[in-house]
Amino acid sequence: MWKPVTIFAVAYLFMSGWRLRWLPLDRPAAALAGAVAMIALGVLPIEEAYRAVDWNTIVLLLGMMVVTAHLKAAGFFGLAAQAALARVRTPTGLLASVVVQSGALSALFVNDTVCLLLTPLLLEVVERARLRPIPFLIALATSANIGGVATPTGNPQNMIIAISSGIPYAGFCARLLPVAALGLGANFLILRWIYRRDLRPVPGAIVRPEPPKVDARLLRISLLVVAGTLAGYLAGGHLALVSIAGAVLLFAFSRVPPRRTLAEVDGGLLLFFASLFVLVGGLVRSGVVERLYGAIGPLFSDGGTKGLAAFSAFTVAGSQVVSNVPFVLVARNWIPSLPDSNTMWLALASASTLAGNLTLLGSVANVIVAEISRDRAPLRFVEFLRVGVPTTLVSTAIGVAVLALA
Repeated sequence: MWKPVTIFAVAYLFMSGWRLRWLPLDRPAAALAGAVAMIALGVLPIEEAYRAVDWNTIVLLLGMMVVTAHLKAAGFFGLAAQAALARVRTPTGLLASVVVQSGALSALFVNDTVCLLLTPLLLEVVERARLRPIPFLIALATSANIGGVATPTGNPQNMIIAISSGIPYAGFCARLLPVAALGLGANFLILRWIYRRDLRPVPGAIVRPEPPKVDARLLRISLLVVAGTLAGYLAGGHLALVSIAGAVLLFAFSRVPPRRTLAEVDGGLLLFFASLFVLVGGLVRSGVVERLYGAIGPLFSDGGTKGLAAFSAFTVAGSQVVSNVPFVLVARNWIPSLPDSNTMWLALASASTLAGNLTLLGSVANVIVAEISRDRAPLRFVEFLRVGVPTTLVSTAIGVAVLALA
C-alpha cells in the first residue's frame, strides 16, 4: 500500500514546484515520471494504465483549446476587453467590469486560458490609468475561478466531473450558474471593501486599450462554431464528441493552417492530465482511496445540508493539500455511494473550484496571473490571502446554500 502512496507523494512534491538541481522536473514531467513509476514498480499493469486515462476528458480539453486558439487568432478576446471597457469611467466600474468579464468568459472557456489572454490587456489599462494593479489582477484571477463553476467546460475538474457523473450540460448549468453569479457578486463586494482606498474616483483616468487586430471572417466562423458547440452541449450531445467536432470544423473552414493552431495547444497540460489519471489509478488499485473513504465517509452519509456542508468543507481542505484536480480524481470514486449523488457531484465541482481562490497557489489561473504580472506588479502571497480567505469562505457557503435549497 505504501508504494503507490510514496510514488504519488514524491510526484506531487515536484508538481507543486519542488526542484532538485540534478532533477529539474516541471508539473507535466513530474506527473509522467510518477505514472511511469506506478507501472514500472508493478503497482499498475500497463494495460490498466491505458484504461485509467479518461480519454473523454482529454479530447474535450483538446477541442476547447483548438476553439480558443481560433478565437485568439481572430482577436476575440481583445475585442471583448475593449467592449467591456467602453462605458467604464471609474476605478470601481473597472473592477466591476473585470469581475463580470472574467467570470463570464471563464464560464464559456477554460478559466486558465482566460487569465492568460486577459492579464496583459488588464495591465495595459491600469498602467495607463495610473491605478494600483493589484486589486484588478486579484479580481481577474478570483473571478475566473468563480465563473468557471458555472459550466462543465469552465475548468478541467468540471470536465472530469461532468463526464464521470453523466449530468447533462443544461442540468449542470441550471444548478451551478446561480452559485457562480452570487459568488461573483460577493467577490466584487469583498474586493471593493478591502481596496476601497485604491478605488477612489480619478477623473478621466480609465482609457481603453489599443484597438485589437480583428480578422472579421475568422471571428464570424469561430463564433458560429462556438454557438453550434454550445447548442450541441445543451441538446445533450456527448461533451467530448461535440467539442472535438467543433475543432474539426474550424480546421476545415477557418483557412488558418492547422499547424499554427496546434502550436497554441498546451500539450504539456494534456500530458499532465493523462499522467495524473494513471497516478490516481495506481492509488485506487492499491486500496488507499477505499480505506480513506472508510475513515471519512460517515461524515458525509447525512444526505441533508449537514452532509453537504461537511463534504464541501472537506473538498476545500483536500484541494489545498493535493490540488483540486487530483482531489477530484480521488473523490469521484466516493460519490456514487453517497446519498443524493447528483447533488454531491455538483458540490464537488463547486467546492473544488472555489477552493482555488484560497491561496495564490490554489489554482493554475492564479499562478498564470502572478507570473505574467511578476515584473510589473508582483502579487504577494499574503496580499492574495486577504481576498482569498473571505472570498472562498463566502462563495463556498453560497454554493452549499444554493445546492441545499435546490
